[in-house]
Amino acid sequence: MGVGQDITADNAGWTFGGKVADTFVDHIKLSVPLYESGHDLTCQLSDFFVKNDSVCYEIGASTGELTRKLALHNKGKPDARWIGIEVEEAMVAAARKHCEGLANVTIAHEDARLAEMEKSDFIVSYYTMQFVPPRHRQELFDKIYSTLNWGGAFVMFEKVRAPDARFQDIVTQLYNDFKIRNGFSSEEVVEKARSLKGVLEPFSTRGNLDLLARAGFQDVTTVQKYLCFEGFLAIK
Repeated sequence: MGVGQDITADNAGWTFGGKVADTFVDHIKLSVPLYESGHDLTCQLSDFFVKNDSVCYEIGASTGELTRKLALHNKGKPDARWIGIEVEEAMVAAARKHCEGLANVTIAHEDARLAEMEKSDFIVSYYTMQFVPPRHRQELFDKIYSTLNWGGAFVMFEKVRAPDARFQDIVTQLYNDFKIRNGFSSEEVVEKARSLKGVLEPFSTRGNLDLLARAGFQDVTTVQKYLCFEGFLAIK
């Protein structure tokens, strides 16, 4: 069924592969509140942590849009290296094309859980952890913490569940209204939700904070919040 921007997905069958990469950026900008302002905020946060000799990662780089923005934002630090890790082949191809001409950007076709990662000062996960199966999620948080240098930062944006049923009902309805205002039909909203069953597994704010704490992070703050979408800054 259609979920918008000529993207089709079956019940409980959402995927980032195939032709999704062709219109993914347009789709996600209309689907996620403050999507581009979150990119801008992540770039601004990088000022505090990225040095000219830093190795930096984006986990789940998709089409490479944020990786490219980060590299350009930090062009005054040309020896900093930016590595986008992406598991979907079509997204990797799109990201490599999008980041052409940036000598300090590499797009790696790998699963972040299995990738060998160098010590890093800055790691970003922009609406990616919510798609990692819960049984593997803590393992990846642990890996991110161990990869960071002391004083390094992990910036994570996630869709989050509300703390109780009444709040969840309110934010879900407001989020549906947001999508309809952005041009999605009611049918597309429903079909997108159906396609994400068992694929998108968001945790609550507390659940994400617990994952970060178990990994070792003690210094964590929210840097952006709109309904069921939240950005976190965690410093090792």
